[in-house]
Amino acid sequence: MMRQYMEIKKNYEDCILFFRLGDFYEMFFDDAKLASRELELTLTGKNCGMEERAPMCGVPFHSAEAYIARLVEKGYKVAICEQTEDPASSKGIVSREVIQIVTPGTVISSAMLKENENNYIASVYVREVSIGLSYCDISTGEIRLTEIRGTGRNENLVNELVKINAREVILDNFAAEAIDMNSIKPITSAYFNILNESYYKQDAVRNAIKRQFNISSVFGIGIDENSPAEYALGVLLIYLHETQKNSLGHIADLNIYSMGQRMALDKSTIKNLELTETLFEKKVKGSLLGVLDKTHTAMGSRKLKQWIKEPLNDISEISARLDAVEILLENIIIRNNIKESLKRVYDFERLAGRIACGTANGKDMIALRNSCNVLPDIKEDLSSIELPLISQINKNIHSLSHVYQLINSGIVEDPPFSVKEGGLIKAGYSQKLDTLKDSIKDAQDWIAGLEYSERERTGIKNLKVGYNKVFGYYLEVTKSYYDLVPDNYIRKQTLANCERFITPELKETERLVLNAETKINQTEYNLFIDIRQKLQRFIRQIQETSKAIASLDVLTSFAEVSEKNDYVKPSVDESDIIEIVKGRHPVIEQTITDGMFVSNDTYINKELRNLLLITGPNMSGKSTYMRQTALITLMAQAGCFVPCEKARIGVCDRIFTRIGASDNLAQGQSTFFVEMSELSYILNTATSRSLVILDEIGRGTSTYDGLSIAWAAAEFLCRPKRKIRTLLATHYHEMTQLEGSMRGVKNLNVDVAEENGDVVFLHKIIEGSASRSYGIHVAKLAGAPSELLNRAEERLLELEKGSCGKTEEYEYILTENDESSNKDIEETQISFFTSIPDPVIEKIKALDLMNTTPSEALKVLEELKGYI
Repeated sequence: MMRQYMEIKKNYEDCILFFRLGDFYEMFFDDAKLASRELELTLTGKNCGMEERAPMCGVPFHSAEAYIARLVEKGYKVAICEQTEDPASSKGIVSREVIQIVTPGTVISSAMLKENENNYIASVYVREVSIGLSYCDISTGEIRLTEIRGTGRNENLVNELVKINAREVILDNFAAEAIDMNSIKPITSAYFNILNESYYKQDAVRNAIKRQFNISSVFGIGIDENSPAEYALGVLLIYLHETQKNSLGHIADLNIYSMGQRMALDKSTIKNLELTETLFEKKVKGSLLGVLDKTHTAMGSRKLKQWIKEPLNDISEISARLDAVEILLENIIIRNNIKESLKRVYDFERLAGRIACGTANGKDMIALRNSCNVLPDIKEDLSSIELPLISQINKNIHSLSHVYQLINSGIVEDPPFSVKEGGLIKAGYSQKLDTLKDSIKDAQDWIAGLEYSERERTGIKNLKVGYNKVFGYYLEVTKSYYDLVPDNYIRKQTLANCERFITPELKETERLVLNAETKINQTEYNLFIDIRQKLQRFIRQIQETSKAIASLDVLTSFAEVSEKNDYVKPSVDESDIIEIVKGRHPVIEQTITDGMFVSNDTYINKELRNLLLITGPNMSGKSTYMRQTALITLMAQAGCFVPCEKARIGVCDRIFTRIGASDNLAQGQSTFFVEMSELSYILNTATSRSLVILDEIGRGTSTYDGLSIAWAAAEFLCRPKRKIRTLLATHYHEMTQLEGSMRGVKNLNVDVAEENGDVVFLHKIIEGSASRSYGIHVAKLAGAPSELLNRAEERLLELEKGSCGKTEEYEYILTENDESSNKDIEETQISFFTSIPDPVIEKIKALDLMNTTPSEALKVLEELKGYI
């Protein structure tokens, strides 16, 4: 047996081998040491002909999924090695082989998957000019393909991997170096798996695609030969077949897309706008998804997450979704009917995947049957709505009556989890099975009545008939009744308080029953496999139906949220205008408990108002205002109503955000470097149809440097031939001078009220620039010591008056020998908010006008021209 283990392990050295021995999966040697540590299992040993006992640990086969899930979550690959023949009928060592390799991206078991999240595995292939990217959720059969070209392709690749939340990425050594795999690992949190060159043979790659999609040429599905896309897809298919060991017939509908078909959201935007999880707690509650997700199916929840991360760019598609939401919003009865029906729909997108992969059990079948039973009701409700998108959804929902009838006629109402221990098939489905069951009915009835008859015959009142796999059926008698045990009882086992006996009649009947039950169980298993295989003919219809149900669920969710939160239907067009009347932040307005959310207007276009420069105090609402503009735009293009009184959205191809302070110390990148990297990416990538959100630029360096960078960035975004719609919040009040001197810049600020020295933030955006930032007031709210606050107020007054030297109160700190301290103060950089003497004004002030001749005046004017 150990020789057999070593031979199998040789082919799966990069996996933890779960080796089936009876009712356990055992691990040996280094696998055992690793698994015992990671799973907190007891490490034992086994004699195997070596000088030392082989380290060993194991887990029960019926609970193995939970242990495998823990290992996969930690980034390990697990090879499952099963017995491929019946130990009872085999001679010698039982045949074994690996039936599946489980990796983070190839999980199909429901116990290992999150029902409202896709589990994607991505394949990356890099060439000098482009990158091929293909990714698949094997649990649903979804597979997509794209090719990323042009400058910034590495950044775009990372954005795609973050957007889909890839669990595993497969690639070769060249790609790993080209995309700097080690630097992007922490960003994506994916398991990176470098494959050897044998996967990348041209013929194998192309043949894998042809076999999977049943085509004679890759051109037939829109792929160029020898392209990075072909290699990315082909290698992914080879890897999936290698790990799953089956045909993967449910992976049949390839979705080829190009960058730009949807609104592109980079990793920073997804994170900063908190689209699917909060920034710090990493929770759904408090994110946009948490507000919008009123779906009732796991398929719908996954689809909603996709729609949020991939808003539409096509006006007609956006309008179709908005019209569908509107009609569902207006038809309350139909919407409520649909909601109640959706509550009874199981995740049959993944049920189809398990059927195709041959892992579906009886309970999966009943879940699929119950889902099919709901479909006619949904179709009837949708048939009364005359709208193109709703009609298309209704058309794509198949009744699946054949699926329902096949399962309903064959599978019992409450099947067991196991498919090999009987109890699966309904009476009347198979005459052969019914005959087998009838043949042992008398014997089963005899055993069932044996306990009562033997109690009456022997007088042993507590006699029991039991069964276990080791001894079979037995008669159990406690010590107090030993004297009543009949002579025909044969002692089989002695326990602490009782004895167990058998009789010749009992063993003969047992033999008849067990032999027949073995045949019955095998027959039921064969019948179940036959039903499962017949269902594979309907996989495509099930997938189409599940996709349509998911879309309907999201549209219904949008309608539900829109009604509850008082959202309105936006107008989305090809203009360059973003107009929002009384807009609200969709998430924050749900969390405010001590007052109403203050709504604000937004108006931006490319000609006269392409850059809104927002000044105002900290904590006054600048960031909220900018984020809500971005979120309203995104929601509108996703097809959802929006939180405002009126909205007109000129479609955006991308939304960019540069918000907050963060560093990447592991890569030696400071906060300022990260800020500049993000700004550079935005300025190099944004187009005239983009929306840019910049919350503070240049704050991580000196005042002069920071203001210069922020000023230059504003000018760059307002270039005449490429004006980009931008909201820029800043504390550099000098930048407000841009309004009037640069076409397209408009000053906005957050209104503040001061009363008796206290500051009240009104959270209202008004036109004009702010007078100050109230940073000391914010420090007071944060609980800074009063001594610090008082000193800060004094220093602020000094700076505002133009005094930057040391004060008498602090002179005692310096000593005669402390030259460095004196030097530091002398070289302290003067703030932009300090009154700096203007050389022109100072020159004029110094003139003695009464004693200046005309020729001297001309000379002075000539000198002053040199300062301009």
